[in-house]
Amino acid sequence: MNEIIQSYVETLDPKAKGTIRGTAKLVIEGAGSVMLDETGARAGDEDADVVLMASDAVFRNILSGEQNPVMAYMSGKLKVEGNAQRALKVSGILTG
Repeated sequence: MNEIIQSYVETLDPKAKGTIRGTAKLVIEGAGSVMLDETGARAGDEDADVVLMASDAVFRNILSGEQNPVMAYMSGKLKVEGNAQRALKVSGILTG
């Protein structure tokens, strides 16, 4: 696991534990992907109920609160595959 993915796992594991129903995948362009579910966060590239795709910079800005995830989606910086409601719940975890 590379350092970028490891930092996401460490940051998102406590935020995701017990808060997500189903699975979500964050695809960090050029770095890999992180799986989120009720057990927390881990490196992985499995099928998920919802997939969020963006650059490392966009995800870091969302995590820091500098970028609104809805605005990132509307401007094309964040791409979503799957259930939009689940994507909103995942974005709440990222910003919470």
